[in-house]
Amino acid sequence: MKKILVTGAGGFVGTRILAQLGDRYEMAAFPRGMLASADRGQVLAAVRAAAPEVILHTAAVSDTGYSEAHPDQSYRANVELTLWMAEAAREVGAKLVCFSSDQVYAGLPGKGPFGEEDVRTPANVYGRHKREAEQRGLEILPDAVFLRATWMYDLPGYGLPIRPNLPLNLLRAALRGEEAVFSPTDYRGVTYVRQAVENLIPAMALPGGCYNFGSENPLDMDATARAFCAAMGIAPRLTPGDRVRSLAMDCGKARRAGIVFDDTAAGIRRCLADYGLDSF
Repeated sequence: MKKILVTGAGGFVGTRILAQLGDRYEMAAFPRGMLASADRGQVLAAVRAAAPEVILHTAAVSDTGYSEAHPDQSYRANVELTLWMAEAAREVGAKLVCFSSDQVYAGLPGKGPFGEEDVRTPANVYGRHKREAEQRGLEILPDAVFLRATWMYDLPGYGLPIRPNLPLNLLRAALRGEEAVFSPTDYRGVTYVRQAVENLIPAMALPGGCYNFGSENPLDMDATARAFCAAMGIAPRLTPGDRVRSLAMDCGKARRAGIVFDDTAAGIRRCLADYGLDSF
């Protein structure tokens, strides 16, 4: 049975990796809280001791606003830690699969969708740090895989941690009678996290490089929010905003390698069916 070491195992994605893949692989994780303060030597020693065949690196500071306000913390978590993982994977001969972000496309003009080669200099700190981690990580370990993930979501359940996401934000607005603002000039994919976790299985066999990873979305975010509301049978007060942005990705490279996602509108229907809510 293949041994997988998961970073960020207590987080939104990491807990779901352990829960969904634990019966198919031998799973290992860093001690809780270790990576928040560990230095390079401690990280390398822990990876040597675990001796994994695959490292799934999900640990990050992923809040774009927090990264903007705390760039030093973002750099350590999003760049330095990734480079230490690349060094460790090279030393023990493990396959390294890292979560990057659609934020590497922040600031590009037009609606997209953008391919992997369209990246320039991202417009925010988080995107710049993720891009640097990709570039320098691949210099250390050309076989590493960097998955540029979209905004992801899940519903509460299975005793797993949850965080604010698109369906929960819409549901909260509906229950509280609050306004929800989404812009018709804002474009990005939104992905059901459980489908993303399943697609990590073929991702572990990808050749080294960067891959757009998640649900494609031809809709703007105002239309996306309305499609989610229709699927969930809720009617919050939706107001069109004026944000102009595109993080929309062309996932053809991953698709040609056998990694297939529902589009964003279909993904919420899959999610509701998984939770037995598709008949409501």
